[in-house]
Amino acid sequence: MLCRWLTRWRTLSLAVTLSLVCLLTLTSCSPSQFKTEAAQVSQLVFVSPSDPSTFNPPLNDSLFSRIVYGLIYDGLINENGLTAELEPGLAESWEISEDKRRITFTLREGLKWSDGEPFTADDIVFTYNDIYLNEKIPTGIRDILRIGTSGAFPSVRKLDERRVEFTVPEPFAPFLRYVGGITILPKHVLQNAVQTTDANGNLKYLSTWGTNTDPQKIIGNGLYEMVSYTPAQRIILRRNPYYWRNDEEGNTQPYIERIIVQIIENTDNQLVTFRSGGLDSFEVTPESFSLLKQEEERGNYSIYNGGPTSDTRFVGFNLNKARNQKGEPFVDQIKSRWFNTLAFRQAVAHAINREAMKTNIYRGLGDLQHSPIPVQSPFYLSPEDGLKIYNYDPQKAKQLLLDAGFNYNSQGQLLDWDDNPVRFTLLVKAEEKSRVDAAVQIQQDLKKLGIQADLQVINFNVIVQKLLNRDWEVYVGGFGGGGVEPHSGFNIWYSQGSLHQFNQGFMAGEPPIQGWEASDWELEIDRLFEAGVKELDDEKRKEIYGQFQKIVAEQLPFIYLVNPLAFEAVRDRIQNVKYSALGGAFWNLYELEVTAN
Repeated sequence: MLCRWLTRWRTLSLAVTLSLVCLLTLTSCSPSQFKTEAAQVSQLVFVSPSDPSTFNPPLNDSLFSRIVYGLIYDGLINENGLTAELEPGLAESWEISEDKRRITFTLREGLKWSDGEPFTADDIVFTYNDIYLNEKIPTGIRDILRIGTSGAFPSVRKLDERRVEFTVPEPFAPFLRYVGGITILPKHVLQNAVQTTDANGNLKYLSTWGTNTDPQKIIGNGLYEMVSYTPAQRIILRRNPYYWRNDEEGNTQPYIERIIVQIIENTDNQLVTFRSGGLDSFEVTPESFSLLKQEEERGNYSIYNGGPTSDTRFVGFNLNKARNQKGEPFVDQIKSRWFNTLAFRQAVAHAINREAMKTNIYRGLGDLQHSPIPVQSPFYLSPEDGLKIYNYDPQKAKQLLLDAGFNYNSQGQLLDWDDNPVRFTLLVKAEEKSRVDAAVQIQQDLKKLGIQADLQVINFNVIVQKLLNRDWEVYVGGFGGGGVEPHSGFNIWYSQGSLHQFNQGFMAGEPPIQGWEASDWELEIDRLFEAGVKELDDEKRKEIYGQFQKIVAEQLPFIYLVNPLAFEAVRDRIQNVKYSALGGAFWNLYELEVTAN
């Protein structure tokens, strides 16, 4: 999926909070639209489901803008889309001090912005100190720069024109990967906007580089630069003449001269257009796989299989025992006792037929998921290495419940210790068909166990509010992939995290809650995450995060379901594609070439 490469700058909080699924495809231009001499250059067209909200990276909140940023900005270091290894970007090298608290980046010689001005260490220091660490500028990027549980920020200083030093208050293993991919902004263009205010006393920076700005005045350091933007239609980019990368023969990269990002909301129309030959690439869903596979040879495209995605799909229980400011429990106390009984959660895990889900809903195009860490990560703990799993076993599920004190009436309905029928609401968002289908199957599977799950299919925005308000019981949910770094899930697993939804603690700015407490196993996960970021030895980190995965598998705040395979159909005229679930088809866009039809 293209978005893995295009969003290397993004922050952790944006990645897991929004849980966005990339809806990008690649299309060739319509001859009727681009019958000009300029249109004869090599070009590709990406598709966005929405217009941008801004062209200012730290203020962005839209998918469209993140697509554009990946094209016009490069990172200090880059992530290989196949191996996830870190590779030089704008920085030709980096050094980590012996005490693991200082990282020194050395920039490549002769770097320039897209307007031809020099790119130096001053730009890096300005970007961090004047923008990302400026409390007057509301940006989610600041959250990812907080180090450890203390929340302290790194310090940044210039050593000379090509070298800049970051110092962290304590060793922090993910810092290199995080800081290496964050967007650097041009000091010579934006410094005045950061230092001056408008008539209302707000920094002028907050209104700088809006979508009404001339696109050619948006200055970047990446593969492409913007040429034009037509709202609700498209944005056009051309190759940045000052981009640093060359191939082994000294030829300028990227080879493709122009990128067009079309704004098209309806994905059904994209499939029709792809089949008619109008698109160069299409993200293949389980529903469309069989049809597209049959037409693969005739359509002159290849379907690439990247293996399981790094996203997660799960059934989550609301384990929160707290009360609101009126003293009312967030979760009905009878149901809360069920959810907080480990045997109950484990019985539900054994009652869900995930193999049937994989076959019927995902057309066999997926793998059973067991862990919050993706299989591509070197920190993943496999079942073969000791991760507990829950195979479909209705009899074992029933025995677990009986041993825990549950019983059945003459109609086969499950009752609790006080003869209350076990019935709860199963929440799922309406926008994702496969997730709704999974919820329907779970409802049917639980019915066989004597449990009545009342399905509630609603808009995702409503679900977000329910999660924030702790107003839910059981949820068929998911999180977007956070890559190979386990700490990308920190907000989910840290007991005070903003996405610790299965037992959400008090959040700043909300009314006080009463009686909230973290369980011993949640506190142990806190300890493991704190240890994991301080440990820089990967083998020792693997042991730490292995223990974390074992706790999650034992305690089951989430029951993981099926991880779909990542497929993308790409026209054969696009050469040198190196597809993976982590990087997608276009992580190496700089070396892709387009041959004649």
